[in-house]
Amino acid sequence: MNPTDLPLDREAMLATLRPWVECESPTFDAPAVNRMMALAARDLAVAGAGVEIIPGRLGLGDCVRARFPHPRAGAPGILVLGHMDTVHPVGTLRALPWRREGGRVHGPGILDMKGGNLIALEAIRALGRAGIATPLPVTVLFTSDEEIGSPATRDLIEAEAARHRFILVPEPGQEDNGVVTGRYAIARFNLEAVGRPSHAGSRLGDGRSAVRSFARKILAIDAMTSEDCTFSVGVVQGGQWVNCVPTTCRGEALSMAKRQADLDRGVARMLALSGAEDDVTFTVTRGVTRPVWEPDAGTLALYETARGLAGAMGLPLPHRSAGGGSDGNFTGAMGLPTLDGLGVIGRGYHTLEEHLDEDSLVSRGRLFAGLLATLA
Repeated sequence: MNPTDLPLDREAMLATLRPWVECESPTFDAPAVNRMMALAARDLAVAGAGVEIIPGRLGLGDCVRARFPHPRAGAPGILVLGHMDTVHPVGTLRALPWRREGGRVHGPGILDMKGGNLIALEAIRALGRAGIATPLPVTVLFTSDEEIGSPATRDLIEAEAARHRFILVPEPGQEDNGVVTGRYAIARFNLEAVGRPSHAGSRLGDGRSAVRSFARKILAIDAMTSEDCTFSVGVVQGGQWVNCVPTTCRGEALSMAKRQADLDRGVARMLALSGAEDDVTFTVTRGVTRPVWEPDAGTLALYETARGLAGAMGLPLPHRSAGGGSDGNFTGAMGLPTLDGLGVIGRGYHTLEEHLDEDSLVSRGRLFAGLLATLA
């Protein structure tokens, strides 16, 4: 049987996916992430994999590694790399419940990226049912902190990837049915303003507001955005009592660039914002960084294999470098053939409109199965 003709059952796929989506798993809630990992571990074990739970660190959740039986077990093979953490806090299901409507399925994390992880699992299952052996051994690694830059799992990802020939990343697909062969460089920053307290009613002039100073810095950071490098502040927390001039204000910023040199210049500009003004000290420290991933010959050859499989299905498969980081940044930057954006198609990830297109479950599942059955 041609693997791109596999009889994937959409309803069965959705039946497995729904418990995953309804198991909310925001990155900073380690027990919630671990509940999700337990669900995935069980499904992987039922599919025939040998499953390991890898303990989390830095207060973050565990990871799951699953190795499927193969005559060449231990040889460099295919790594399926996905994350099970989401940006949606527990309770989001009240505003974004699982629902099917007009060919779309909604839910927190359904597109980014539980739907993609699900099609990878279903592709492996379908190949097994059809008696189609993969030329290379297959390992699945589900991680717990991608949404915050993978600070606790980058070493695990890079070590596991180095033992494989190909890396397949089922992050959301592009809306034109495209895939991702490169990603922009990303840097995160921690920001802090420290001022001087006073009573906001009787001694307002004696204080120096950290919040006011921070607000001005936000405008300055936003104004640094250019075609080559973007800057944005996404988290701000300051003050404690409205009747006190706030002493501290903290936040986080993000910078993204298509080229590493542009990001390096952006990092230098951000760090140069540290200093004191009007008795308020502003400090910028560098956080997690994702390296730029530029497609090389190995990645483009992997893409051509996927494009040929999609063509046999009568589907286009454009490719591009994309903004928004993924763990593919790490493996691609290591020079390992990496194909990203292999997941389901949809829209609205990271919002309360997050959904996938039902039709993409089967088409993308067959493409994924074709890759697993072809790569050698």
